[in-house]
Amino acid sequence: MEADPRFAEFVAERGDALLRYGYMLAGNPHDAADLVQEALLKLRGAWHRLHSKGNPESYVRTTMARLHIATWRLRRREQLAWDLPEREHHDPLPSGDERRIWQALAGLPRKQRAVLVLRYYEQLDDAEIAAVLGISRGTVRSQAARALGKLRNAVPTKPMTRGNVR
Repeated sequence: MEADPRFAEFVAERGDALLRYGYMLAGNPHDAADLVQEALLKLRGAWHRLHSKGNPESYVRTTMARLHIATWRLRRREQLAWDLPEREHHDPLPSGDERRIWQALAGLPRKQRAVLVLRYYEQLDDAEIAAVLGISRGTVRSQAARALGKLRNAVPTKPMTRGNVR
């Protein structure tokens, strides 16, 4: 099969944005890169059919969300057997409240994190989120409410005082 230069252009133009989206879904750069790579492989196979429709990025993002959900469903059933590494590795995080928000977001269950990413990063409504994740709209709302509650508890707000009201 002959390579289409438009596919390479698409990857060059939108690759970084897709990687950021993957990071928001997965919570770490390694899983994000895997999501992007797998989704782009699927896109490459369907490029001629999808490019003519005009929105291949939507296909890739939906594929990434579905791959992410499939991964956490699989991991929920897995029994890991290898030993833990002797020392941990953590990518540096921002400091202060921003750090607590990222840690709280990373600590959310995968479904709750996926709902928040699709709602606030992708700007999808409940019906669209339900379609992407294969769950009901009520489940979308309950997962979002639980996730936001956990984030609120993780990062308490500062009390309002006369000095910081504008």
